[in-house]
Amino acid sequence: MNSNSADERHVLRMQHKKAVIDEHIEAAQIRRGVIVVNTGNGKGKSSAAFGVVARALGHGLKVAVIQFVKSRSDTGEEGFFRLCENVEWHVMGQGFTWETQDKERDAIAAREAWKQAQRYLADPGIGLLVLDELTYAFKYGWLELDAVLTDLRSRPLMQHVVITGRAAPPALIEAADTVSDVSMIKHAYKEGVAAMPGMEF
Repeated sequence: MNSNSADERHVLRMQHKKAVIDEHIEAAQIRRGVIVVNTGNGKGKSSAAFGVVARALGHGLKVAVIQFVKSRSDTGEEGFFRLCENVEWHVMGQGFTWETQDKERDAIAAREAWKQAQRYLADPGIGLLVLDELTYAFKYGWLELDAVLTDLRSRPLMQHVVITGRAAPPALIEAADTVSDVSMIKHAYKEGVAAMPGMEF
């Protein structure tokens, strides 16, 4: 194969690709907050959300995080972000349902967490709101999805929201701007590896 010819074809492909990408960038002129949903059975949904927290802080945004299910306060992400200015962090869950085994207590905790979320959804000073594990509140009937969607749609124009959790309901997926389905191919837990600090929490 003639290397010059291969190089020329590569340049032509990249020029075409750049033109297509530039056209899409030029067409994307709307500036507003977005709703992102990280769902699926794989690891990394919350971790991805916390990466967005770091990104938002780097741009000077104020951030609020509400954890709907998790009850532990010894996670690496909380330990780190509590040291940062412009972060409000709320651990409001009672633990996973198989641990609590108390449906009413879980429902009360979820409703209290949503009241806190409503305060942030009414605050234009909050640039990013992370609703960690919110989807479980719909799966177990702790919150009414329609009411939550109404609150989300009524938030300040420039406010971003990231929602995590398995089994995101279709109406939430429809309302979101960006949805990632995180699948699991392998997980160390299946091989008997314990949850490790700095990796799992």
